[in-house]
Amino acid sequence: MNAQRFHEKETLHNGMEVVIRTARPEDVERMVKAFRGLEARSIYTRFFSPKKEITEAEIRRLRETDSDTFVRLLCTIERDGREIVIAEGVYAKVSDESAEVAFIVEEDYQRLGIAKRLLTHLRKIALANGLKNFTAEVLAYNVAMLGVFGSCGCPMKSHTAGGIVYLTLDLEHS
Repeated sequence: MNAQRFHEKETLHNGMEVVIRTARPEDVERMVKAFRGLEARSIYTRFFSPKKEITEAEIRRLRETDSDTFVRLLCTIERDGREIVIAEGVYAKVSDESAEVAFIVEEDYQRLGIAKRLLTHLRKIALANGLKNFTAEVLAYNVAMLGVFGSCGCPMKSHTAGGIVYLTLDLEHS
């Protein structure tokens, strides 16, 4: 499976049509606009700290397309002839067999199954690239995200420390 050319049209639980695809360098403005539209609570649950802007270093990272070590999938909708980013799922390789995974979904589109779909696609890409597990850190009160991981069908190990749940998902078995 080619992470650089991933593109799937899907229909959400509520009937809304979305596209899940690999981020491209020309998406930076869309991603920055999506970030600026997020509520502080969503930003905090993703980054574990308050954050007002995307830094220049992060913008450079958004332009990178090294699908061997980093995969970024976007979930987009079409509105008034424009493509709008409503969610993002990423994995960053941390070893030959493991990658850290993270998600953020715009508040108006939460609880529609987007994060679970992003996780499913990232899992397929990771397996095709030889990865065996995902790790994630989730704030203990982020019940929705813990539910996404808990219902993904992968065996999971977890422990909690300092209000953070540390997860390891076995991608090869489900």
